[in-house]
Amino acid sequence: MSYNEKFMKKAIAASIKNIEQDGGPFGAVIVKDGKVIATGGNRVTANNDPTAHAEISAIRKACKKLNTFDLSGCEIYSSCEPCPMCLSAIYWAHLDRLYYGNTKKDAANIGFDDSFIYDELDLKPADRKIPSMQKLRDEAIKAFQIWDEKTDKIEY
Repeated sequence: MSYNEKFMKKAIAASIKNIEQDGGPFGAVIVKDGKVIATGGNRVTANNDPTAHAEISAIRKACKKLNTFDLSGCEIYSSCEPCPMCLSAIYWAHLDRLYYGNTKKDAANIGFDDSFIYDELDLKPADRKIPSMQKLRDEAIKAFQIWDEKTDKIEY
C-alpha cells in the first residue's frame, strides 16, 4: 500500500462537504486494498458529541463495515493532522499508515488548538487543569487480576 492522491482529495472533499452539512472543517477516509471502506466528517456540534471527530467517525464506520476492531491492512487519509484523541484512536485501531493535509498549526490558526492537551499530558495528574486523584485501587485492581487470569480473552 502507498499514498494515493485521489484518497487525500476525497478526505479534503469530505472536510468541505462537512462544513456545508453543519459540521467542522475536517474529513477522513479509510482505505483497504485500494478501496474506500469508510468516510467520516467532524460531527461534534451536529451530534452534540465531543468525540465525533472525522477520524473517529471513519474508524467507527470502518470497524462496523469490516466487523472488526483491528484495522490492520488499512490506511487513513485525513484532511488535517490528527488531534491527540484521534491519533490515539488511529494507533488503537492498528491502521497501517496515516496521511494528512493541514497541520496542527494550521488548525490552531483557525481556532482548533490542541496544544493545551499536549501540555497537560506532561504534567503530573494532580497538577492538570482537571485534577486527577487515584482512589480505591485495591478494589479496582480486582478487574485487572480477573482479566489477567482469563484464558479465553480476546486481546486487543
